Amino acid sequence: MKGFTEFIKKQRVVGLAIGFILGGAISKLVAAIITDFINPLIGLVLGITKGLETASLKIGSAQIMWGHLLGVSIDFIVIAFVVYFGVKGLKLDKLDQK
Repeated sequence: MKGFTEFIKKQRVVGLAIGFILGGAISKLVAAIITDFINPLIGLVLGITKGLETASLKIGSAQIMWGHLLGVSIDFIVIAFVVYFGVKGLKLDKLDQK
């Protein structure tokens, strides 16, 4: 049991677990904001009444869902900014540097 406790302390497993849990929660929050708020607004601006997620381009029998791709891309960019500014704001990028 002592070896396991030392492993957790040295490898910062608890901090990693907390970061993983918070990352999942932030991801869900950002996805909800994008899906429920930003995508409908972009859909209104572009004249897509059913929302951005349904926007597509039909070429022959193929249907390219560019609205869904745009929504997922916006989701990724917002999460990347939140993580970047969270790391910078908490100065986690300076931790093990001497």
